[in-house]
Amino acid sequence: MKKRILLLSAYCSDSHASWVNWLVNNLDADWQVLELPGRYFRWRIRGNPLSWLDQLALLLKDWQPQKILATSMVDIATIKGLYPSLASVPVSYYFHENQFAYPRAEGQHDSVDPQMVQLYGALAAQECLFNSDFNRRTFLAGVDALLKQLPDCKPAGLAERLAEKCRLLSVPVKTVAGGEKIPGLILWNHRWEYDKKPELFLQLLHILKEKDVNISVALLGARAEKIPPVLGAIRKEFPHLIVADGMVGRGEYEYWLGQSEFVVSTAIHEFQGLSVQEAVSAGALPVVPDALCYREQYADEYRYPAGDMSAAADIIRQFRGNYCASDSGQRQPAVLFADGWYDWLKQS
Repeated sequence: MKKRILLLSAYCSDSHASWVNWLVNNLDADWQVLELPGRYFRWRIRGNPLSWLDQLALLLKDWQPQKILATSMVDIATIKGLYPSLASVPVSYYFHENQFAYPRAEGQHDSVDPQMVQLYGALAAQECLFNSDFNRRTFLAGVDALLKQLPDCKPAGLAERLAEKCRLLSVPVKTVAGGEKIPGLILWNHRWEYDKKPELFLQLLHILKEKDVNISVALLGARAEKIPPVLGAIRKEFPHLIVADGMVGRGEYEYWLGQSEFVVSTAIHEFQGLSVQEAVSAGALPVVPDALCYREQYADEYRYPAGDMSAAADIIRQFRGNYCASDSGQRQPAVLFADGWYDWLKQS
């Protein structure tokens, strides 16, 4: 009989949704999935037990899971308390991110609540799964730092205890077949938001112009309806460099991944870096900060000191036009990191 698995995803953004879809479509189990829209972050992370209150009660009348897979946005400790039938069901708690290492935007409300939800969730779970070692390490370091700030009546060695049930399991990434590279084509395929630091990308373009490096840019990635100021500045200053600009369909997106010689990240927050991994699978060369998850993923020659866009420009100058045909990414589409999830299902 198929394993009955309850999958709870409390913040269904694009990457979380694709992760859920891959699991349900590829792992042979009896899945029941509850998701909440990827908006109103603080309400989502604190209020998901209320949002699912009636839906879960109705589901559990006729169906009982043998396993729960919940994202770290889910207040699983509260949910277990609200539904006695779930109290003894083992939980795999999946960290797409952790709130101890998530950068705050200017003016953003500072609260320990999101961190406490994840801490209690980790304590209530049988295992904690992380999409990168950077994610795991910063979570455990954050727990340790938080405990040191609390005044009294706190457990000793909590981070060490949690570490014993932590392991790595990356989000599956569908590889993209590469194409004939356009020398100097730089891909930006990230959200146009503060945690991706697009201001640094604009700075990179200025430096490359000063150094007279022949480039073009494909400006992809999610953006708000109101044009982000940085995107507007790039459009105004470098219109002759832009070969693509917008939230394009999947087919066109993969086309530009295959054409790009470089994929650049200037992020100050990245726990797995799915967009860079997709582009690299298509044969693009990564130009990424020497920080975050990138240190465990890419060789030294592709990493620049975080924030140093002159160093990033030097990487592009060094490798531009030196692309080998054998690196073109022409391969059969596959899925990276899938084996770990098949093993997870067998062990569940």
